[in-house]
Amino acid sequence: MKRRRTVRESASIEPPPGYYVAGAEPPDAAQRALILDWVVSRRIASGWRVESRSGSQVVLVRGQPVNHVLHAFLTVFSCLAWGVVWAGLALVNRVEREALTVDAQGRIVTVSAP
Repeated sequence: MKRRRTVRESASIEPPPGYYVAGAEPPDAAQRALILDWVVSRRIASGWRVESRSGSQVVLVRGQPVNHVLHAFLTVFSCLAWGVVWAGLALVNRVEREALTVDAQGRIVTVSAP
């Protein structure tokens, strides 16, 4: 029987060894872009998706917002029975955002957004 691979919740945000040498001259723009690409690919494997991207910054999103219009129609047409499901989804569901930036030294700076 094959074992299923599980995706870790928190992927490492450090670039792999060999992308740049610590203590040497800082990485150039191309190396910083490669570091950012590597970190973004690790986050995508963990369930995040890219919302926006610039040269040295990426905004990642995880989760889906609740479609309140659809749930309002379902609640009305089910004589308010669907309201329990809607309330549960509204309380549990959340959308997470993170901004990843590569600084001049090649380090990844993470900022969590609401």
